[in-house]
Amino acid sequence: MNVADTLIHIDETLDAKARDAIETELREVPGVISSHFNPEKEHMLLVAFDPADIRSSDLLRRVRNHGYHAELIGL
Repeated sequence: MNVADTLIHIDETLDAKARDAIETELREVPGVISSHFNPEKEHMLLVAFDPADIRSSDLLRRVRNHGYHAELIGL
């Protein structure tokens, strides 16, 4: 298994319930190892995943499907 990280910036300010919903949904995606928001920069979502199973663009799409404006950082 290979492990890659991606950082997703979400433009909107999310409350704890919304952040938890996104983290939980992404953790359930096959190939995702972990997902969590940075407590000091709550717009930043770090996701560790196996690129053989899922692409970072697919993770971004899942966040955007919630209606949020988001982009991948560091590409």
